[in-house]
Amino acid sequence: MKNLVILISGRGSNMEAIVRACAHEAWPARIAAVIANRPDAAGLAFAASHGIATAVVDHRQYPDRAAFDAALAQTIDGYAPDLVVLAGFMRVLTEGFVTHYSGRMLNIHPSLLPSFPGLKTHQQALDAGCRVHGATVHFVTPTLDHGPIVAQSGIPVRAGDDAAALAARVLKTEHVIYPRAVRWFVEGRLALDGGRVTLSPPEPQWLFLDDVNEAQAHNAGEGA
Repeated sequence: MKNLVILISGRGSNMEAIVRACAHEAWPARIAAVIANRPDAAGLAFAASHGIATAVVDHRQYPDRAAFDAALAQTIDGYAPDLVVLAGFMRVLTEGFVTHYSGRMLNIHPSLLPSFPGLKTHQQALDAGCRVHGATVHFVTPTLDHGPIVAQSGIPVRAGDDAAALAARVLKTEHVIYPRAVRWFVEGRLALDGGRVTLSPPEPQWLFLDDVNEAQAHNAGEGA
């Protein structure tokens, strides 16, 4: 039984998708805790309503990033995690923190990495004239928004799309690929080979969805 700790900063919709998938698909895992860096993070109420322990480590209460990361790591480690899952956790983490969880911390980023790290990824994709945009699940390394890629999802960029429209459609695909990637870790199917991830037995690590309805249908099929 694997212990998972999920970090959020706001609503935590990817956290919700993972919690639901873990329960519905009966993973050999438990969500040990959901931890936020903001006391008003809406996702804390969802976690508590599902019987999951919650904690807040408010970054505003610490003099610098290193002090916050030290306190956060102490809180996380109290739940003995096998995997730390970043689900909309809007903090840049120090190298020491990332190294502490090397090989056992996942993140999802709203672009097809290595393209468009950082913020405003949907607008970056539009400005670059991309015809395909998407999201990436990756192991976290000290370099921001880089690291071995576990899974990716893609959507077409349509005429008339703005950043908000892209963000909404990409988010739907995140809710498909992130639970899947976490489940692969829980099942012991992921291995790091240098800078690459291998999945055994293999299955598609790429998902392309034409529209939101297809993403929703795919989610429903996964739960069938």
